[in-house]
Amino acid sequence: MTAKKSTSDIKAPKGEITMAELLAGAKNRVQQFTKGQRVKATVLSKSPESVIFDVGGKSEGIVKEKGYTDTKEYIEGLKVGDSVSVTILVPETRDGITILGLKDAMHDVSWNKLEEMKKSGEEVPVLGKGVGTAGFVVDVMGIEGFIPTSQLGAEVSKNAQELVGKYFKAKVMEVNKASKKVVLSEKEVSEAGDIALAKKAMEAVKEGEVYEGVVTTVASFGAFVKIEVPVKKEKAYIEGLVHVSELSYSKVNLPSDVVKEGDKVKVRVLAAHEGKLALSIKHAGRDPWSEVEDKFKPEAKVTGKVVRISDFGVFVELTPGVEGLIHITKIPPTHKLALGQEVKCNIEEINVKDKRIALGLVLTTAPVGYK
Repeated sequence: MTAKKSTSDIKAPKGEITMAELLAGAKNRVQQFTKGQRVKATVLSKSPESVIFDVGGKSEGIVKEKGYTDTKEYIEGLKVGDSVSVTILVPETRDGITILGLKDAMHDVSWNKLEEMKKSGEEVPVLGKGVGTAGFVVDVMGIEGFIPTSQLGAEVSKNAQELVGKYFKAKVMEVNKASKKVVLSEKEVSEAGDIALAKKAMEAVKEGEVYEGVVTTVASFGAFVKIEVPVKKEKAYIEGLVHVSELSYSKVNLPSDVVKEGDKVKVRVLAAHEGKLALSIKHAGRDPWSEVEDKFKPEAKVTGKVVRISDFGVFVELTPGVEGLIHITKIPPTHKLALGQEVKCNIEEINVKDKRIALGLVLTTAPVGYK
C-alpha cells in the first residue's frame, strides 16, 4: 500500500503554485496580533462614537466606547489618512474585529508637549489628586506629575488639601519619559507676580459681578480667563477657571470649539475662595430659557437638531441652549434618528421651571405595520 503524501510533499508542475505555498503566503500576508502590542495604523473613518483604522490584519481595527471617551480630545485632532501608533486591546473578537486603544499614543503627544513647555517656561493646567508629606500629586495632560512641598507657594502650603480635585496652574521643571517622571512647580506661578496686589484684587472681586476678560489657556476641562480688577489707584490682573460646563448653554464637546486663546469674553464670578476664582461665560449672558415661553407654545410644530441619544429617548436642540426630549415611546421602532439630523416635532408640554420640554415626533410617512 502506498503512503499518502502530505500537501507539502506534492510537487506542482513547473510554473504552477502548490496549495501549501498558497497557504504559507496567505499566512505571511495576514498580520497576527497580541494583546498590548503597538502597531502603526491608518485612520479610515471617524464618527461621534468610534474611529476605524486599517491595521493590516484580517479586518479593520476600532476604537470605541470607553477607549473613545478616554481619548476624545486626542481623536478630535485626527484626520482620515493619518498614520498613528495604536495599542492592541483585543486581538480578535468573535466577529473578527480588532479592538484598539489610543491612550499610549495620546501620552506620547503629552510627553512631547511637556518637553516643549519645560523649554519655553509655559504654564500648564494641572488637576490636584492627592497630598503627601513629600508634596502634591497632580494629573497633567493625562500623566501623573509631582509638585514637591518646596515648590508650593506660601499661600497654597497653608492648606494644600484644598486643591485636591481642583484645577490650577504650574510650571514644568523636570521631564523624564523613560522613568515616567514629571516634576512641576506651583510656586513659579503663584509667586511670580505681586502676590499682595493679587490678594487685594481677589478680596475686591464680588460674586455675581460681570467682568471683561481675556482667555489665556484652553484645556480639555475648560478655559482660564484673566480679568482686570481695580484696586484703589492700581490695576490688578487675576485668573479664574471657566469650567467646560460654564462655557455655553449648548452642549460643548471640546472647550476649543467655543473659545480660543486671546478671545475677549464677558464672565460672571461664581465664587472667589482662598485665591481661586470660579467664572462663568454662559451666566454672563441671558439665559435662553428666559425666552422659551415667548418663543414656543404647546401644540406648536418646530424643527430642531438631534444632539443626544439616550436609552430613554432623543434630545433635540430647538435653539442654542434649549433642548426638548422625544421619549423613546414616541419613536416608532422602525424609525431611526441620528446625531445632527434635523427633525420636525410638535411641542407637547413646556416646564420652564425644571427646564424641560416634551416633544412628539412628526412623521412624514406612516411607520411599517401602521394601519
